[in-house]
Amino acid sequence: MAKTIVQKYGGTSVGDTTKIKNVANRIKSYFDNGDNVAVVVSAMGHTTDILVDLAEQITDNPPKRELDMLLSTGEQVSVALLAMALESIGVPAKSFTGFQIKMMTDGNHSNAKIDSIDRTRIDHAFSERKVAIIAGFQGIDKDENITTLGRGGSDTTAVAIAAALGADECEIYTDVNGVYTTDPNKVPEAKMLDQITYEEMLELASLGAGVLHSRSVELAMNYGVTIHVRSSFHREPGTLVVSEDKIMEKMKVSGVTVKNDQARVTIPDVKDQPGIAAELFTALSAKDIIVDVIVQSSPRDGVNTISFTISKKDVPTTKLVIEDLKKKLSSGALEIDDDIAILSAVGVGMKSHVGVAAQMFQALATEGVNILMISTSEIKISCVIPQSKSKQGVQAIHSAFGLGN
Repeated sequence: MAKTIVQKYGGTSVGDTTKIKNVANRIKSYFDNGDNVAVVVSAMGHTTDILVDLAEQITDNPPKRELDMLLSTGEQVSVALLAMALESIGVPAKSFTGFQIKMMTDGNHSNAKIDSIDRTRIDHAFSERKVAIIAGFQGIDKDENITTLGRGGSDTTAVAIAAALGADECEIYTDVNGVYTTDPNKVPEAKMLDQITYEEMLELASLGAGVLHSRSVELAMNYGVTIHVRSSFHREPGTLVVSEDKIMEKMKVSGVTVKNDQARVTIPDVKDQPGIAAELFTALSAKDIIVDVIVQSSPRDGVNTISFTISKKDVPTTKLVIEDLKKKLSSGALEIDDDIAILSAVGVGMKSHVGVAAQMFQALATEGVNILMISTSEIKISCVIPQSKSKQGVQAIHSAFGLGN
């Protein structure tokens, strides 16, 4: 019985015409097997960066609508060339832009969210036994303006199309073999996982693992789309991202990750009264500042200390926000520490195993790694540690839970 497969190829996979021909040959094997294949592609190589640079040569502040119009052309080149490559090896194909398949979005230029997809033209291509080649990263709003989806846009496009088609699988092709227990560049003993749950992948993606963007994982989880992370350089199986009930044996810890681009903000002597924390974090949210770990001390003498972590790039804006609130906070001098890292262990097995935190903290203590802050969820433990100890910390946790075995 024919399957419906959605594949996504990133910029490195279609970086030049030779690679595009290789992708076409891979797609041909699925087509020859009788499968219905929809393929989502990104712009070639560094095309998007080149287009952004062109815009910035014109103006320091390009209008977002026109920037989306410009950036969307990168994917249009890729889909046309791939369709040509397929036709040249005897595989009928038809390319589509986001406009042509009515990838409807909310109209938020440069970071649009998908509202709906009209599968009619894709189904028509399948009925004609053609491969549907679809531009990733782009859609249109209700006024037919072109919009782009922001970071992870092509992954998100592929998962959304897989959901719309009820596809058997959504294959995401990358320059790595699959999802690893940690970054193999930092820990050579890292192992590739055969399977990982949506929840674990979502945590790892939000914590800095760059294999999949959290938006695409969240969408896959909501619609039950099986993601297969694979290498575009060979034909070996990769890592399946699936629901928890499809995995028999849950690992206590499945992955370890570290974020080094973080800073810790500490506000001492904050008034201990209702609404202060709400006002602070509402003001930060209004500036699109993402806060990760938050710790508030127990009140003493009517004041407490609030510490939280943010991206280093958000430090200047955060300082301005806190300065504006200084009178309401009645706080002491602001402290910024940008020499930190957030080290996290993730695993759905934490739900059914005791002592995970103790094991993690002991491993760090043995290596002389000081813990500055701690944050936990049902399947995650995060520790803020000195950045100079980040590599040492990852190796210690990876080893403590036997992830290299």
